[in-house]
Amino acid sequence: MPDSARLAEAFLEQSPACSWIVSGEFEFQRVYGDSIPFFGKAAAELVGRRVEQVLDKDASVWSDRISRALRGETLLLRERRGNAAWHFAVFPIRREDGATLAGGMASEVTRWSKAEQELRNTVLSALRAQEFERSMFAKFLHDSVGQNLTGLGLQLDLARMDVEAISPEACLRIGEIQKVLEPIMEQVREYTYELNPSAVERAGLRSALDRLAIRIRERFAGAFRVNVDPFLKIDPKIASALYQIAQEAVGNAVQHASCSSIEIAVKSTRTGLTMDVRDNGRGFDPADVLEGSRGLGLLSMEHFAAQAGLDLSVTSHRGAGTTIQATALRDE
Repeated sequence: MPDSARLAEAFLEQSPACSWIVSGEFEFQRVYGDSIPFFGKAAAELVGRRVEQVLDKDASVWSDRISRALRGETLLLRERRGNAAWHFAVFPIRREDGATLAGGMASEVTRWSKAEQELRNTVLSALRAQEFERSMFAKFLHDSVGQNLTGLGLQLDLARMDVEAISPEACLRIGEIQKVLEPIMEQVREYTYELNPSAVERAGLRSALDRLAIRIRERFAGAFRVNVDPFLKIDPKIASALYQIAQEAVGNAVQHASCSSIEIAVKSTRTGLTMDVRDNGRGFDPADVLEGSRGLGLLSMEHFAAQAGLDLSVTSHRGAGTTIQATALRDE
């Protein structure tokens, strides 16, 4: 082996990063550095074996990533493994004979993630402030604008009855004013529901989700279904959090997923209460930082879930849609 090749091998072996090469048959050909923290297996356990044989429950995810690299795509990803944060890349390696392999390189960035967590806390503080402002504005719409519009409508009813016998023309004019007033009052009610999650506590989760469906259908041409177990009794605080999560998840699906179907299902399970928000869109790799447009929506969902003590999970694969699941575990 030439000196340059030996130097390259030494560099890769002694690097703090973990590197690997996978063949077109999805077999590990080379593994450099300490692979145990990242893959959970030593290099000797990986080399010469296929991805699905050694990566257990992550095999389907890694097969998708390697397939994309073999097709010429470069992926920049990040994941948490236990208490450690990792940045890694999966990319094509083109040989002189025209064959393509999949290369990879992973580096632990736990210390860098501390700064990211501080930024995350800042964003969450901004979300809480925004939530308070939305609640105050919704209160203003309900208590001031809404009630005044309702009072105006009642006064117009009385005025119409007063002039009905003596001035039919004035009565018709009042009726026209009332027709203009009705959609304004309805819009105020809708904005109040959209801005203030406490409205869900008063009206119930099913009613709030039905209103959400009405608003979404105005800008979503696909199928939208809401299925809530009618016998469920849901704590108002949990109902409010579920609604906020559903609203974020549906908004993400409409804006990013290119889907033709969205379903919200709320049901009781053996362990507690579960809400699934599913779409049949293009899906994504949950670890893929290139999908940055989903970041704030997911962060908001995590925020609402944490406030209500809910477990939140995201399941997605490219081309197979996405499911956001929020679960309220039953007290033992």
